[in-house]
Amino acid sequence: MTSRSLHRTTLALAMGAALLMVLAACAPIPKLAEPGRPIDGDEAAARLGLEAGPAEALDAQWWKAFRDPQLDALVEQAIANSPTLALARARIARAAALTENADAARRPAAELEADATRQRFSEHGIYPPPLAGSVQTLANIQAGLSYEFDFFGKHDAALQAALGQQRAAEADAAAARLSVSNAVAKAYVALARSQAQGRLLEQQKALRDQSLDLVRQRSAAGLDNGQDLRVAEAPLPDIQRQQVVLREQQALLRHQIAALTGQGPTATASLDAALPAALDWRQAPHLDLLGRRPDLAAARARVEATAQDIRVARAQFYPSVSLTAFVGLNSIGLDDLFKSGSRQYGAGPALHLPLFDSGRLRANLRGSAAEQDAAIASYNAAVLDAVRDASDQVTTLDSLRLQGAQQDALVANADSQAALAEQRHRAGLTGRLALLTAQQNQLLQQRGRIDLQALTVDAQINLMRALGGGYSEPRRAEAPASVAPATPATPAGRG
Repeated sequence: MTSRSLHRTTLALAMGAALLMVLAACAPIPKLAEPGRPIDGDEAAARLGLEAGPAEALDAQWWKAFRDPQLDALVEQAIANSPTLALARARIARAAALTENADAARRPAAELEADATRQRFSEHGIYPPPLAGSVQTLANIQAGLSYEFDFFGKHDAALQAALGQQRAAEADAAAARLSVSNAVAKAYVALARSQAQGRLLEQQKALRDQSLDLVRQRSAAGLDNGQDLRVAEAPLPDIQRQQVVLREQQALLRHQIAALTGQGPTATASLDAALPAALDWRQAPHLDLLGRRPDLAAARARVEATAQDIRVARAQFYPSVSLTAFVGLNSIGLDDLFKSGSRQYGAGPALHLPLFDSGRLRANLRGSAAEQDAAIASYNAAVLDAVRDASDQVTTLDSLRLQGAQQDALVANADSQAALAEQRHRAGLTGRLALLTAQQNQLLQQRGRIDLQALTVDAQINLMRALGGGYSEPRRAEAPASVAPATPATPAGRG
């Protein structure tokens, strides 16, 4: 066949394929129910009676706001060593590879193959003598090129779906990073609270020991009776029990911090945490969370990816047209392989019509639609939960501020009572037992203030997590200019 006749044949096949493609494109596609509608942050806030608006800006390294170098080092070590983050990075790499694979499907595929086979030809086969019964070497070198025309956007949609999954994996990694840093900060604050309570409890025990000694002396002198002695002895076992509980808490929290930072249990045995001061947030942050929480960004990206999966499933109903071409050398015997007579070439279109596969295609399309419905429902649940979470932390902080003001008043009153008791004791107006009682009450109120300070810092850490921990959605990976933009979070009707 000459090159001109080959060209004419190819053109005729292409025209016939185009005609069949147009006819097949009219094949009915099952009608799908309308998808659910993703809710937005303002709508979710309105449902819960919250104010929506720009969120207060947070730094990506939000834990540094507490100005504790030891906490900074622990969080950075946890981020560097976390197996959870290593898994998230591996998932990003896998998603990126799938994106590259989807992009490759849009481009022509080229291949080069070469082979040489030593073969005995059958005496009763298709080859006549002198080949029949002889042993020869079959040699072949061939380059091929194939390209599938994307008339219905199947490959572009597959690329957009892969990009959406990649964005979701990246947001998941940011969520994992936030979760790890949040866990370290909370464990550190809990350890600092337990250690501060332990130090005050030691002082409390020392005062109780002094009070018990005085009562014993008074009892021996006949000034107090046995009942007074029993009352003085009663608090000591409870204080000792509290010391045991605090030591257990501290050991467990050190183990937790060690595990979070990728160390053995003994690595943090001497860790001495300092309780940070509560941050000065004069106004509660607004609750505009959609662009700031990585878990919501991941859920939204999955909604967009499932919309593109529906486009892919719909495009499967239409015919696919591809063009292949090859050129190379083929000969029997290596001596003749590179002679001009050994050249071979060819080209032609191929048409695939899904005429007898409609059941599988319909099931695939409905499955893709169900995946989109599930992704939208998951996204809506995540939005409502995020708004509730942030609302809870704001409410808790408001309550702790009021409790803190009342506790400060109690501490001030206890300090005043202790100062007056000391003055009266120095003036000889009261005994030492009254002074010790006032000092014990002073320590008790200080312990209450430490608890409220730790709870306030913990609630602020929770609010930083609820507001996304300084996350800002990165610029989306750029697809080639020929690719249609991704479907927005609110999907269009799907017919």
